[in-house]
Amino acid sequence: MIATIRLLLLLTSHLGGFLPEGRKQAPPDSVVYYINPGSRLVVKTGKSGLFGFAGHTHLIRARSVAGQLVYRPGTHASSLRLALPTDSLEVLTPPDTAEIRKVTQAMRTEVLHVDKYPEMTFAADSLDARSGKMEMRLMVTMEGTTRPVPVTADVTIGADSIRARGTFTAKQTDFGIKPFSGGPAGTVKVADRVTFCFDLVAVRDSARTAGPHATSAASATTVPGCVDKSTVQADSARRPM
Repeated sequence: MIATIRLLLLLTSHLGGFLPEGRKQAPPDSVVYYINPGSRLVVKTGKSGLFGFAGHTHLIRARSVAGQLVYRPGTHASSLRLALPTDSLEVLTPPDTAEIRKVTQAMRTEVLHVDKYPEMTFAADSLDARSGKMEMRLMVTMEGTTRPVPVTADVTIGADSIRARGTFTAKQTDFGIKPFSGGPAGTVKVADRVTFCFDLVAVRDSARTAGPHATSAASATTVPGCVDKSTVQADSARRPM
């Protein structure tokens, strides 16, 4: 009897190598990562871009970004969900207090209508999240309208964190947003296309207290793809030779 059991065990161990690939082991478990409050998301305008006035370039940061990444290693089934309160958007440049107030007011009341649409959302499914480059079909919702936007991100996966950096562009009119027109005799025209730049860090639940919990204005102006050149030039001018 003992000899028979040993023979069965031996056969089982050898046959294991011939079982179908999907039967060798259970699919890897998913891991939930939460967006760290120190993550950065910035909107960059051209000289007459979104919320642009008087021909100035503007950077607008999101003071609050929340969400999570459900990571399923080795599959194409990871997913991302982000939510951005529209009243958390803050105009940073140019450094003119009066103009910043004017732009912020127009942005909230005439462009985004934050009273009716208090949130922007970003979602992607079927992600193949791995270190390196990742392409995704991001579903962007603004003013109650959802449109797919292609996005390419640089991804770094650590022991307890995942970091994604990249940019994408979107047209206001695709979301039913009427580009702003105003100024003296209507001379200020708002460009339709804007750029979103992101530097997102997601951490495991056990690491949620680690890392920065606030994005400073200075930090927001240095997000790759949305660097405020005027700030860089000013810093260079002040730097001793």
